[in-house]
Amino acid sequence: MDVTVYGPLRSATGGKRVSVDFGGGTVRDAVDAFVDAYPRAERHLFDADGRIVPSVRLSVDGTATDPDEPCPADASLAVHPAMRGG
Repeated sequence: MDVTVYGPLRSATGGKRVSVDFGGGTVRDAVDAFVDAYPRAERHLFDADGRIVPSVRLSVDGTATDPDEPCPADASLAVHPAMRGG
């Protein structure tokens, strides 16, 4: 799966686009696979209870989506982490 990351996630991945092994499932499964590949991304995406932070925005093949939606293995995932500041 191709994953495009924004903001502080780039420091966790070393670039804007990365490839992650993902066999399909839900968007949450895809995010979990991404974090497995790039553990430093976890603190930007999950709260203390292991839930995706509500301000994190996810899209699959260019369409905004929720973590419980299906996600094919060959999809492109974009991850916009929670941004700090004002």
